[in-house]
Amino acid sequence: MVKKSLAFIITDIFLVALVFGILIWIKPGTFRYYIPTYKEPFILFLSFWFTVSIFSRKYEIFIKRKLRDMVRPVLLANFIILSVIAIGFYGFAYYSYSRLIVFGTILFSTLLELFILYIYYNNLHRSRDTAYYEQEKVPQAEAFGQQKAEGTPESLLRDESPLVELSEQHRELIISEAGKEAFDFLANHFRAGFQPALVLSTTAKFNVDNQPDNFFRSIINLEKINDIKRVNKFFESVNGKLPMGGYFIDCVETNEIKKSRILKKYPVLLNYFIYFWYYIFRRLIPKLPLLKQIYFLITNGWDRSLSKAETFGRLYCCGFELADSRQIGGLLYFVARKVKLPCFDPNPTYGLLIRLKRIGKKGKPITVYKFRTMHPYAEYIQDYVFRQNDLREGGKFRNDFRVTTTGRILRKFWLDELPMLFSWIKGDIKLFGVRPLSRHYFELYSEEVKEKRIRVKPGLVPPFYADMPKTLDEIMASEMDYLDQYFRHPLTTDLSYFFKALYNIIFKRARSN
Repeated sequence: MVKKSLAFIITDIFLVALVFGILIWIKPGTFRYYIPTYKEPFILFLSFWFTVSIFSRKYEIFIKRKLRDMVRPVLLANFIILSVIAIGFYGFAYYSYSRLIVFGTILFSTLLELFILYIYYNNLHRSRDTAYYEQEKVPQAEAFGQQKAEGTPESLLRDESPLVELSEQHRELIISEAGKEAFDFLANHFRAGFQPALVLSTTAKFNVDNQPDNFFRSIINLEKINDIKRVNKFFESVNGKLPMGGYFIDCVETNEIKKSRILKKYPVLLNYFIYFWYYIFRRLIPKLPLLKQIYFLITNGWDRSLSKAETFGRLYCCGFELADSRQIGGLLYFVARKVKLPCFDPNPTYGLLIRLKRIGKKGKPITVYKFRTMHPYAEYIQDYVFRQNDLREGGKFRNDFRVTTTGRILRKFWLDELPMLFSWIKGDIKLFGVRPLSRHYFELYSEEVKEKRIRVKPGLVPPFYADMPKTLDEIMASEMDYLDQYFRHPLTTDLSYFFKALYNIIFKRARSN
């Protein structure tokens, strides 16, 4: 409880400062005027806010179990703060300060505190419900799976097993939890003979670990993965229980679905206001180093934000490949096949600055640095995106859903490439040369081009911007032409190509997509 209270204190102070900064930004005027004027009063206000909150026991809400008992000290503390500030504002005529900034900070900070409490309470309530559900319902599904598996012919454990219908008990369980449409989608896959099956509705890794190894041919979980605290550990446990070729079926509410739901549910303007705060709390804060720990301490990982690309990437990282997916009733259901053991990646690329493994000189792996333009774990589904969408003009993946909205802007203005200057300073790449490629993209090239590529260091600015090729064959031809010239006249070739690329970037607006 001490850790949670400390986390709430830090979060509370951060929220007050954030709201204060946003209101200053909204208020007509300049930061140059407001910051010096409000600097000392804001420090006093923050100290007063913290003192009143301590004495009202606002930060001790985590020992409470009822929502009204959590809300009461928050409202009491903030009402005292509002009353004292109002007396000072109107009683002593402090009209030099903006009422929008002063009272707006109190009001919106209160609303955000109540929002955090609501999330925490729902998580607490949900944890109790889940514990009861796992104790009562999961064993029933477990027992059914074992009963179905006993006496099952060995052929049912192989891919060439005969068609087997889902039982009535399975049908009722899935329909009651997920609905008829979801059942029809899942049943299509089970009729291919993936019995025996285990049906769960759980967010606890324990309920997977408690199953026998290589016994069930398929595992269905009806609980969305957004509510699983450690998603990869859960996936790894499922992987460990399935035989090679076994199937895992689950669902997720992706960021794209969530955004669409919020924008449709609320009136115009209000919907974007609500989505803005959802984006801040659910998508931005969990990715910031210090705030990430505070966020997961408060929410316990409940209702986490996951994109489609991150979900699929986590599956591939954990040894699965995607067999099918479909959006049903506000959730994205996926069917994944076990194809290997998990990667157990201890350092997934999750932050703003990412490290990417690329093919360097002599085929040795090098590390290049870039600002993130894709969703986390996107590197694991490069082959999947290629098989689904192929390449478009310019050699990039067509309809690449891995790229974020912010990433498209960064790519348009080359901002994502700036950290690669560090790789240049280290000597892993040179200023001009063939683009450093991932292993998957490198394997798309012909053997002749690959052999010549690894004889030189890759470059920060590639021949692509000099020749502007459109297809992969044209890109390979452009690089072959550059490499042949480079082997004969290294310096003059690099200078010639560099200035040609610079001209295209400045005057023809050549950009990376």
